[in-house]
Amino acid sequence: MRDKLTYALLAGGGLFFFVNLYGVFNILPDEAAQGPIYRIFFLHLPAAITCFVGFFTAMLLSIGYLSTGNLTYDAIAASVNEVSLIFALINVVTGSIWARIIWGIWWTWDYRLTSMFVCLLIYTGYLLLRKSIDEPTQRGRLSAALSIFGCVDIVIVWKSIEWFRTQHPGPVLSIRTGGGNIDPNMEAMVYRNVFAFLMIAAGIILVRMKQEETEREIDGLRRLAHA
Repeated sequence: MRDKLTYALLAGGGLFFFVNLYGVFNILPDEAAQGPIYRIFFLHLPAAITCFVGFFTAMLLSIGYLSTGNLTYDAIAASVNEVSLIFALINVVTGSIWARIIWGIWWTWDYRLTSMFVCLLIYTGYLLLRKSIDEPTQRGRLSAALSIFGCVDIVIVWKSIEWFRTQHPGPVLSIRTGGGNIDPNMEAMVYRNVFAFLMIAAGIILVRMKQEETEREIDGLRRLAHA
């Protein structure tokens, strides 16, 4: 049943994404100020929303692990954080490509960019931490603490363009305080891609969960052997 759901999410999300790409490149017009490069926005922003949803979901799972001691919560949180980090990287890479065309530079230490860079460091450290600790209970506790701490930075990333008006463009989506200056057709396409990315992310998470279950079985056998 899980395998069928995994295939359905990956296939459905991939198909929906490519249909959306057709609309982005063949239906939506160029943006008046930026020209065709603005289309990278339809990858950049959905990737950010997807990774933020994932990181906060992992935080809730981490709290569940600390509350119950159930290693299943820890395993799912690890899978979610790993996949979310991939989408965070997509967000940073696409943002850098856009910046090179519009700003003439690949990177600047703007508040939002810097806080997102810190986010990448935190969750890369999360994965390295898990690889460095063999004992599952200790690994789960420390990983959960870092996952919860990481979401503090996610709030800073999300609110930075409202708190600090520097080089990064301001809010554009209607759901944002002070936002809403994007064309409704373009905004609708953003949400469609968010849905596609969430489906793809969920499918990959199910694959990683299966791998985590195998690793837990190996941990159990290791503990049994040591006993």
